[in-house]
Amino acid sequence: MEQLKAFDREVNEFVDYMFGPRDPRVRGWLMLDSYLPTFSLTVVYLLFIFLGTKFMKNRPALSLRSLLILYNLGVTMLSFYMLIELILATWEGSYNLQCQNLNSAGEADIRVAKVLWWYYFSKVIEFADTLFFVLRKKNSQITFLHVYHHATMFNIWWCVMNWIPCGQSFFGPTLNSFIHVLMYSYYGLSVIPSMRKYLWWKKYLTQAQLIQFLLTITHTLSAAVKPCGFPLGCLIFQSSYMMTLVILFVNFYIKTYQKRPSRIDTKEAPLVTEIRNGFHKDYLMAANGVLNNKKAQ
Repeated sequence: MEQLKAFDREVNEFVDYMFGPRDPRVRGWLMLDSYLPTFSLTVVYLLFIFLGTKFMKNRPALSLRSLLILYNLGVTMLSFYMLIELILATWEGSYNLQCQNLNSAGEADIRVAKVLWWYYFSKVIEFADTLFFVLRKKNSQITFLHVYHHATMFNIWWCVMNWIPCGQSFFGPTLNSFIHVLMYSYYGLSVIPSMRKYLWWKKYLTQAQLIQFLLTITHTLSAAVKPCGFPLGCLIFQSSYMMTLVILFVNFYIKTYQKRPSRIDTKEAPLVTEIRNGFHKDYLMAANGVLNNKKAQ
């Protein structure tokens, strides 16, 4: 135990050395004082994917329909709460949309930080997205983009909450909470077979996510062009990270929705193979045509 505490202390001294003094307003908040819980949960997440897929390989997929409905409903409601609370808190603090520093809004900054803590914590909740894919053997959906996005967001937001827990940090989570209301309600409905025929808007969710990233990059860089005291290094890192997501999502969108027809698809459609009395329907039609011609002669 003492060795673990010593290791924890060394890790936190290192991150403090790398990033400087933390924001004192969030000290003592759950999971923020030490990096080890966030790092450990990320490692467990990655190990579950690796070992879980091997464990499920020769086992039947689980349905989990009721659990999935409850989970997606819960995340939808949490996202809706964060969306409304961020709008109200930033309105109360008269946040500047172009650039907002970390200390000028008083109690509204604390209110924003409290919502953003839930946003940070929601990233570990969303690890369940992948866990359900593993248990349902939806391995094709466990892509590099999916794992990269989930694992990095949780760790990045630990840093955000310790050093920049309010101010300019509000914009991306506000957009993302709105997108997640749409996305997780879609996922919840897609679990119900009778609802699937009405869910035509999956393609537009990906488009909305891309727009979200581009708007966040624009908002981030606007604070670099006309600074207000928000750390420049954080702005550069955030815009760079968002660009990686744009590249990966564009690649996903092209592969998923812009597929070219294959050579097989462009060939002439095969003959209908409906069987009647032991013969193909096309054979019977041809035979009838020959007989009719003979009668006509």
